Amino acid sequence: MKRWRRLVLPLLATLPLLAILIGLGTWQMQRLHWKTALLAHLAAAQAGPAQPLSADPEPWTKAFATGRLLNDREALLGLEVRNNVLGAHLLVPMLREAGPPLLINRGWVPLERSTRLSRPEGEVRVEGYVRPGESAGMFSATDDPAGRRFYTLDPAVIGPALGLPEVAPFVLVALAPPGLPPDALPQPARNFPQPPNNHLGYVVTWYGLALALVGVFATWAHRRLKEPEA
Repeated sequence: MKRWRRLVLPLLATLPLLAILIGLGTWQMQRLHWKTALLAHLAAAQAGPAQPLSADPEPWTKAFATGRLLNDREALLGLEVRNNVLGAHLLVPMLREAGPPLLINRGWVPLERSTRLSRPEGEVRVEGYVRPGESAGMFSATDDPAGRRFYTLDPAVIGPALGLPEVAPFVLVALAPPGLPPDALPQPARNFPQPPNNHLGYVVTWYGLALALVGVFATWAHRRLKEPEA
C-alpha cells in the first residue's frame, strides 16, 4: 500500500494536464465538424443559383440585389497585395426600392492606379454572396471615416461615415460575371471564400499528446512501483 502512495502526488499533478489536453482535442473536434459543415454550405451555395436578397438573409448565401450605386460615396476596405501591388476593396452603397441602402463590395482595386474604375450608372443588378458585418477588436486597425478608409467591415460604422444613417447590417460581396476580363477594375471575387480546415491535425496533436502523457505516466509508475521501499 505504501508503494501506491508514491503515485498520489504525481497523479494529482498529471490529471489536470491530461484533462486540458483532452479538452483541447474535443474542442478541435467540434471545430472540425463546424468547419466541415461550413465548407459544404459554401460549396453548395456557390454551385446553386442566386436568390433575391431578403431582408434578413443567411450569411454566406448567394443572392442578387437591384438598385442604383452611389459611386460618389464609395470607400475603401482593408489592405491586400495582389501581384506585388497594394490595394483595397471598394465599398459602394446601393440604393434599393425596398429596404435600407446596401453596402456592395465591388472587389479589389489598387491604391495607385492609372486605369479608370468601372462605375455603372442607373439601375444595376449585382450578384454575390452575403457577408455578415463585423465589430472592431482590440487589435483592429483604426478606421479613417473622414478619408473613407476602413479596416473593419462594420456597416453600422461605415454607413454613417458615408452619409447613410441606416444601412443593411450585412454586405453583398460581388461575384465576377462570366466573361469579365481578369484585368478589369474593380476585380470582383471569383469564388466564395474557402477558409482552411486544419482542425483534424490539431485533433490528432492534442489527443496524441494526451495519449503520450498517459503512456509516460504509466511507464514511470510501473518503474516507481518496482523500486524497493526506503
